[in-house]
Amino acid sequence: MALRVGFVGSGFNTRFHIQGWRGVRESAVTGVWSPNRVRAAEAATLAKQLDVGFARPFKSIAEMVADPEVDAIWLCGPNHARVENVEEIVDTIARGRGTLKGIACEKPLARNVAEAVKIRDLVQKVGLKTGYLENQLFAPHIEAGRNLLWARGAATTGRPYLARAAEEHGGPHAPWFWQGRLQGGGVLNDMMCHSALVVRYLLTQPGQPLTSVKVKKVTGHIASLKWTRPAYAKKLKADMGAEVDYAKSPAEDFASVMIEFETPDGGTAIGEATTSWSFIGAGLRLSAELLGPEYSMKWNSLDSGLQLFFSREVKGRAGEDLVEKQNAEQGVMPVVPEEYAAYGYTAEDRHFVRAFLGKEQPLLTWDDGVDVVRILMTAYQSAEQGKTLAFPPKGIEKYVPGVARGIWRP
Repeated sequence: MALRVGFVGSGFNTRFHIQGWRGVRESAVTGVWSPNRVRAAEAATLAKQLDVGFARPFKSIAEMVADPEVDAIWLCGPNHARVENVEEIVDTIARGRGTLKGIACEKPLARNVAEAVKIRDLVQKVGLKTGYLENQLFAPHIEAGRNLLWARGAATTGRPYLARAAEEHGGPHAPWFWQGRLQGGGVLNDMMCHSALVVRYLLTQPGQPLTSVKVKKVTGHIASLKWTRPAYAKKLKADMGAEVDYAKSPAEDFASVMIEFETPDGGTAIGEATTSWSFIGAGLRLSAELLGPEYSMKWNSLDSGLQLFFSREVKGRAGEDLVEKQNAEQGVMPVVPEEYAAYGYTAEDRHFVRAFLGKEQPLLTWDDGVDVVRILMTAYQSAEQGKTLAFPPKGIEKYVPGVARGIWRP
């Protein structure tokens, strides 16, 4: 039996998933809904062109949920529409329309803890299986390095004690990402959900739940290093529209978080995570390290093994045909072939398809997504207060960062 999947959203992320679906068995992409009907039709056409399903665009989420050719939803829309999207899905099911097996949601689960808890509780009431989509945990280099270090290193000299992860690029594709009120923050909310979870995953023994490594303390720092400079604020406004005005309502373009964990044996482990929209390099750079007594690993996604060189005489239009968030078309440039597989999308989607078919247990559910949002909000609160906070701090369930309220100033 195949799992037939409908996508909510038609942007960059949805297209990455659809491209990666070529490596997913027992499934087909059968639907796409987006408020932008042209983009929805384009995403559906892409699925058919790649032969991953006879997808069609739907007029509403409710129509897609009710369609007997859709068994599960991949929720890939913008953060500010998340609650509304989930409410429409749950309302449709509660009215007896649709027989969904599960719903998978892209990171972050929501803009704050209150929203995350609300949507988790809504889907639980109608009995849906959930999956929290965090592609970097499924990246082949992360998975292989983690498994080998734990099997050969930790088994011999003891468990790892320090993990580092970073995601860095020059800035998001769409205007809403840049707007704190819509997105829920800046780069910390957008990308730290990746890096904070990667460090915890690396420090967790394979086969054990993430909760076996307990979060004890969180230290956060945020800053605007580039995009509030007058020339760049002007450029950003020109590129993204008048509503993105970093001279008046900025969001952070750099964030760092240190997390102190308690390991199952009562020891201490540290996770260091960094995210940036002010990175200048060939394009998106993902990196990770794991260190323990007498062993270590490191990964840098731009060390792909393939490089191209273009002289000054080779001129062409700007694009992203070499690497995501590409910054240049000349000189020595790394190429990341099949980025959707290299970054973990294919393995992630394969896993959650099997989970919704009942063939394996989901690695991450919306409970994990709520926990990630709690860590992010604690990091924001720590940055605002300028001190390390015990986790979870009092009042975090109702907390909304100053960046998201439009009152933060760098």
